[in-house]
Amino acid sequence: MARKYFGTDGIRGEVGQFPITPDFVLKLGCAFGRALIKHEHGKQPTVIIGKDTRISGYMLETALVAGFTAAGVHVLQTGPLPTPGIAYLTRALRLSGGVMISASHNEFSDNGIKFFAEGGVKLSDELEIAIEAELDKEMVTNPSLQLGRARRISGADDRYIEFCKSTFPSNLDLRGLKLVVDTANGAGYHTAPKVFHELGAEVIEIGNTPNGFNINDKVGATHPKTLQAAVLQNEADYGIALDGDGDRLIMVDRHGAVFDGDKLIYIIAKALSQQGIQFGGVVGTGDEQFGNGKSLGRTWHCLWSCESGRPLCVGNVETTRLVAGRRIVWTHFVHGQTQYRRWHDFRAASFGGIENFGSRFERGGGLAALSANHD
Repeated sequence: MARKYFGTDGIRGEVGQFPITPDFVLKLGCAFGRALIKHEHGKQPTVIIGKDTRISGYMLETALVAGFTAAGVHVLQTGPLPTPGIAYLTRALRLSGGVMISASHNEFSDNGIKFFAEGGVKLSDELEIAIEAELDKEMVTNPSLQLGRARRISGADDRYIEFCKSTFPSNLDLRGLKLVVDTANGAGYHTAPKVFHELGAEVIEIGNTPNGFNINDKVGATHPKTLQAAVLQNEADYGIALDGDGDRLIMVDRHGAVFDGDKLIYIIAKALSQQGIQFGGVVGTGDEQFGNGKSLGRTWHCLWSCESGRPLCVGNVETTRLVAGRRIVWTHFVHGQTQYRRWHDFRAASFGGIENFGSRFERGGGLAALSANHD
């Protein structure tokens, strides 16, 4: 069924233009809240809200909080946190839903709203339809005795950092490696460098001074030349760049070669194969050339959609449903990044780099060796 408001990944647009206006976002929060209450048969839900570093995040967060509490939903606010962190905390705290305020890799003048359902997963078609039905109704505020409460929580970033570190093999560390970490002046600026530092790496931070206006501005995953220059200038072993909400990853090796999601997923799949680890196939974002004669498609099984007849891509409910319970290598832009779907979906893009290091990036080998034979 066609959506009136929702795109493939939430709602996004230019700030001040419909639908990214305070009045619509107020109503959106209320609509999501009422849909959750109906979905949970009258139980009073609690949701968590995170955001990236855009100046408009303050305005949109306030509007969402007002909408949720007007509907009788309790709200937890984290401040800036990567999108996968909100998905993770939604599940870890046993919440009814989560919201991320971000326009990902877009410039600061855009913003968007991304919702997560219970368990930190993408909204079902049923829930999206219910929210849109509520949006078409007149907004009604609950009586005072039935309003929700809102509060900021501390330690959300530390909790997520510890979770991400826990995905790294306990018998390994990053001592002796020099890394450049570019956080795009975005949501990962105070989490990604800490993870790598606490695992033992020497970390050089760039793109880590957000001011509300400079997110993705000539830094981050969409501007790899900045990372390349920093890696070469600092004689670093690797560079890691995120996008504005920390769910997109590229890497650079010591020679300045760029490794995007396509190459990284090849490297992970190749490393797992060499270790004798079985996995069910690969899933990409639609940018990867799976199944078109490229190395990924001809080397490993590519999962195909029964509904569209095309390779499965992340960011849709069908993919989430079909890969559940399977060991899949995929490029994840929704709850994570290039990663091996084995236990969970909630590693931020920077921590896809951690898994890469942990699974195969030995000090003597490197990305170039592992990507040999990749088209």
